[in-house]
Amino acid sequence: MYTIKNINDTTHEQFMEIAGGVFEHSPWITEKAAGLKPFTSLYHLHQELVKIVENSSYEQKLALIKAHPNLGNRAAMTVDSIQEQKGAGLQSLTPEEYNQFISMNQEYMNKFGFPFILAVRGKNKEQIYVAMKERVHHSKEIEFETALSEIYKIALLRLEEKITV
Repeated sequence: MYTIKNINDTTHEQFMEIAGGVFEHSPWITEKAAGLKPFTSLYHLHQELVKIVENSSYEQKLALIKAHPNLGNRAAMTVDSIQEQKGAGLQSLTPEEYNQFISMNQEYMNKFGFPFILAVRGKNKEQIYVAMKERVHHSKEIEFETALSEIYKIALLRLEEKITV
């Protein structure tokens, strides 16, 4: 675990090594934040990261959303995603549950053009599936913003694993 002082004292390379994976396959966000040190707290760092995303183009936001894996999918994922999905029971789906998740993911992708995103920590596979079934009925605009909001939650949880409050 690092303190915010440790983070502020890092070199650019060290900062990227520690925080570069906070946003799934999107180190460009952390890259921009590296020049914003010093941070007053973990939450200040998170706020600055969120601002970077919020001030980015629609295309960059969409790329960030698309960088996330489908929940329940057995495709290659980052270590963080594997652990998060494993904790929610998504790495041990029965064949029937797996088919339900794949089907719902496909319906969601067909409608919105990006994967369903949910901060799964603290949730179980049933809660996640219910959320998918509910959110597939949203508008694309609402779901785009919901996906970003969930990404911000995921980023904060990942930061909290690395930096003491």
